[in-house]
Order: sequence, then structure tokens, then C-alpha cells
Amino acid sequence: MSDRALIIESRGVPAVRPVPEAAGPVAVRTLFTGVSAGTELSFLTGTNPALHATFDPELGLFRGGRPDQGYPVTRLGYMEVARVVESPADGTGPARDDLVAMTYGHRTAYRADPLSERIVVLPPGLDPLLGIYVAHMGPICANGLLHAAADVHGTDVRDLGAGVRGRRVAVVGGGVVGLLTGLFARHHDAEEVVLVDPTPRRRAAAEGLGLGTLDPADGDPALVLKSRWRHSPGDRGADVVFQCRGRATALASALRILRPQGTVVDLAFYTDDGSALRLGAEFHHNGLGIRSAQIGRVPRGTAHLWDRERLSAETIALLLDEGPLLREHVITDVLPLRDGPALLTDLAARRRHTIQAVLEVDGHD
Repeated sequence: MSDRALIIESRGVPAVRPVPEAAGPVAVRTLFTGVSAGTELSFLTGTNPALHATFDPELGLFRGGRPDQGYPVTRLGYMEVARVVESPADGTGPARDDLVAMTYGHRTAYRADPLSERIVVLPPGLDPLLGIYVAHMGPICANGLLHAAADVHGTDVRDLGAGVRGRRVAVVGGGVVGLLTGLFARHHDAEEVVLVDPTPRRRAAAEGLGLGTLDPADGDPALVLKSRWRHSPGDRGADVVFQCRGRATALASALRILRPQGTVVDLAFYTDDGSALRLGAEFHHNGLGIRSAQIGRVPRGTAHLWDRERLSAETIALLLDEGPLLREHVITDVLPLRDGPALLTDLAARRRHTIQAVLEVDGHD
């Protein structure tokens, strides 16, 4: 038997095709699957490093030779909401008819092993469409706040908001990661959150979420924020900057916005060569730090308190409180799975702009 999935057949060629049925005792039928445009377009355009090198997990190095991933790319996406249609009678999986969040890609159905794969049961009262953020995307952003907290408090982080509460926060990049991270910071009582992005639609979404915004075209954001945010003589700028746009120019801007001896918490995925960075400028003279906060690791020493399950629980709490705003301002496109190839092609060609696109699975996919 086979399911259908949105795949990348070859560079520049997306398609919906049959894929082999997965093995596992828990069977689910997909309702919604969210598009992570940055990651997915890197496979479509051929810029993802996994297409060109092999990552050695023991050494932590990308090495030449056979790439980790070749074409076709048949597992694309990591924001799925599904309904359980079959589960083991011994109770090792979720209950039949539960709504769950998972990370198995843009496909119509899936079979999972609950002992080795994450299956997060969604609570009553949560908009199922927003469940796309629970298993992976929300924890990515929550992990950014966790790294900001660990930067201040070390390994004893009891509260996700401990690194932003009462502090001045800048977010560079108004895609989904930036918007969710900024909302997390506001939700956890940051004194002020300002999002920097050149796209009017993204700034409008940020304002709808209750965030301040700056358009880089209106003036240097670092000059604006360092004129506004003064701590003491010679100490101006953001207490923490979340860098959420996958361009080296955005990281350079984040470093300029940051106060001396502060930390940029970096949540971006880069495919450019980094030539825009000037590490002999603010990074050197202001004693700055850059901390990559990808979801594969919580801050060193905090794993006894924090794991992916707790980050998902924090995401659910955010969605229950702020869900209507996210539905109104962040979910911009809901379309059938069969329209996924056209969507990716249009995004790659810049013929279409979305913030969060969601593919809905129906009986015709």
C-alpha cells in the first residue's frame, strides 16, 4: 500500500506522488501540514547542505563524500496534525480519534512507532490548525527563549521567560520563527519587543500580535534602538536579540542592535556564504556573543529540567492563550495538498508571498 506525499523529485521539480506506507502500530490520517518555506525551498533550489555533504554526528562536522540526502526528497516538512485511526490495544500509543501533532512530512497518512517517534496529543479547546506548531516549530522558538534564559541564569532555568521578562528584546526577521519567538517574549512579559523586517505584510502581522516593528528602509534599526534603549553611559541596545532570518546581513544587523556583552540567540538557517558579517566591528569591540539555539539541543546542563516534551507543553500554553491572534495574523494561506507543488514553485520564483501556508488533506489528495 502507499500514501501520497509532496516531494521534491529533482532540483526545481516538486510533485505529489505515491510513497510507500510507513511501518508502525499507530496509524494516523493527516488533517493539516504546515509549510516551512525556508527549509523546504533549500531542497527545491539545491542549496541545503545535506544535498552536498555528509554530517558526521560523532565529530559534529559536515564532510565531503556521499551527501546525506539526494533526490528525490520524499520527507519534506515537520508540522503535521493528524487524527489517530488505529492504535495498539496495550495503551502504548494515543487513543483512537485523538488529534495529535507529529513531524512526518507532507503526506496523506502515516504509521508510527510510539516508542521511537514523538506523538503529542492535542488538548481539547486548541484550534486543530494551530496544532501544526506543537511538535516542532513551537519548540524551536521556545528553545530560543530557553537559551536566552540560560545565558542569564546558567543551568538552573525554571521558567521559560527568565531571559526576557522585564528586558528589551529585538527580533530580526518576521517569518514564522520570528513572529512566534516575538510572541513568546511578549507572552512572558518582556518590557518591549521590537521586530525588524523589511516586508510590510510581516510587520503588519507582528503589530497584530502586539509587537513593535521597525522597517530597515526607514533608518538604521541599530541607531534607532540604541538611541531609545539606554542602560547606562556607553551601554545601549537590546538586552537580547533573537536572529530569525536566514541571511548573513540579518545576523550583522542583530549584532549592531545588541548592547555590549550581550548575546544574539540565533534561530536562523543560513544558505549564503556569510560575507556580510564584519566580525571586526561591533562583535569585536562590544564583546558580543552568538548562540545557535537549534532544536537538536537544549542549553548544556539544562536537560534535567527541559526536553522536547516540555517545550511542546510551553507551545500549547502559548497557543491556548494567543491562538486567535496567530490564526488571524500568521496563518495566511490554507490550500489543498495537491496545490503544494505550485505553491513551492511560486515561492521559489517570488511570485507569491506567504507567512504561514498550511496544506489541508482531503479525500481528493
